[in-house]
Amino acid sequence: MGLFGSKTNGLRDFLPAELSYALSRREVVLVDVREPGEHQTARIEGAVLHPLSCFDPAALPEGAVVLHCGIGKRSRMAADLCARSGVKVAGHLKGGLAAWMAAGLPVVRG
Repeated sequence: MGLFGSKTNGLRDFLPAELSYALSRREVVLVDVREPGEHQTARIEGAVLHPLSCFDPAALPEGAVVLHCGIGKRSRMAADLCARSGVKVAGHLKGGLAAWMAAGLPVVRG
């Protein structure tokens, strides 16, 4: 698969390195759909919190939104909510924060 992710069921799967590159170039807006306590414990720099428990696709920030969660399940659920609401997202982080950290990419703690 290389550096770039794939599409699964129409949703683009961003790989950690690809997302890191896109973030460094400010090409995407990263939205964390985990809960506040999870976000506070460890997060990707610049991620905006929109918890799945109260997720509103209409409240997402402007731009090419990439969703992420802990392992990729909740971000897919949020993407499904967006699709049903007619809100387009650029994709989600495949494997979530766990994949990001496994790739050795930085996180903010505390």
